[in-house]
Amino acid sequence: MKELISNLEELLKKAQKTWKYLELDDSKTKMKILEEEMNEPGFWDNQTKAKKVSQEFNDLKEEIETWEKIEKDIKENIDIAKLADSEANTNMEPEIRENYKKLKKQFDELEFFILLGDKYDKGNALVAIHAGTGGTEAMDWAEMLLRMILRYCENKGFTAKIVEVSRGNEAGIKKVVLEVTGRYAFGFLKSESGVHRLVRISPFDAEKMRHTSFALIEVLPDIGEAEEVEINDEDLKIDVYRASGHGGQSVNTTDSAVRITHLPTGLVVTCQNERSQHQNKDTAMKILKNKLYQLERAEKEEEKKRIRGEYSSAEWGNQIRSYVLQPYKMVKDHRTKYEEQDPEKVLDGELDGFIEAYLRHKE
Repeated sequence: MKELISNLEELLKKAQKTWKYLELDDSKTKMKILEEEMNEPGFWDNQTKAKKVSQEFNDLKEEIETWEKIEKDIKENIDIAKLADSEANTNMEPEIRENYKKLKKQFDELEFFILLGDKYDKGNALVAIHAGTGGTEAMDWAEMLLRMILRYCENKGFTAKIVEVSRGNEAGIKKVVLEVTGRYAFGFLKSESGVHRLVRISPFDAEKMRHTSFALIEVLPDIGEAEEVEINDEDLKIDVYRASGHGGQSVNTTDSAVRITHLPTGLVVTCQNERSQHQNKDTAMKILKNKLYQLERAEKEEEKKRIRGEYSSAEWGNQIRSYVLQPYKMVKDHRTKYEEQDPEKVLDGELDGFIEAYLRHKE
């Protein structure tokens, strides 16, 4: 029993240390500030802002309550174990030992968040998927990756909203941009940034030949209203045009789609999925601001080229991960060497193994 008590006390120390590392006392203070804001008259007058504040409050509340509960449960089991030990009661030991195993497992899962300590890891993300070389094959592959990311977000409780999409003429997508909201959305999704390679028997080939396709996923942190980025109006070229649907079909009778070109860098951002031109412009500006911020903080020229879209083209030799459906089944990450033998499961959004391997490898 004494060894069990020692193990529980060690687990408690780790939990308390992690609480400090994650700055959860600061999170509690932030929660109180948000709660006061939510209780102010007229809080719901601005629905968009109110929802954002409420979501942040709920995310913080959930995180804090989770850590408070595990600490409380560990302390309770220590007290029970010490009482049983003082009374030489061995009947309780199997139950306490089982509780310790469960608490240790819970802690190990929660401790994973220590790996998400970069500046924007706790925030939202912008995800762009681009079809690479391979024509219709690549566009279909890009749509498969979109489904994978959407399913992953759904599993994690993130909200994913398509803000821009350009569909292929026959099948799939040429490009899609997602806005992903949720605590740690960027921290988890950043591992997916890079070229993804697919090997399969083509559903578009009458001869049933094996094809290789590529698609590029970009993941940017949502920097919100960061003051680091200043955009001058004279540096922008803004074009409006009619939004188009599948195969170029018009889906709007007004010029609501927006294309913004940042002249000094050559960055181009388009948005057509919002209801109005004003909303499309706001979304496009948000994406542009995030790309400019990434561009400014990129230390290497190669990284700057990637952000501009000039680097890491979606083709052979640049892939971070390969998905092989034929002649055998395997998904392998070339950065970490982590692999899975069930591609269907991975393509259905089960990415935790790859993401954890990437974050631990990065450390």
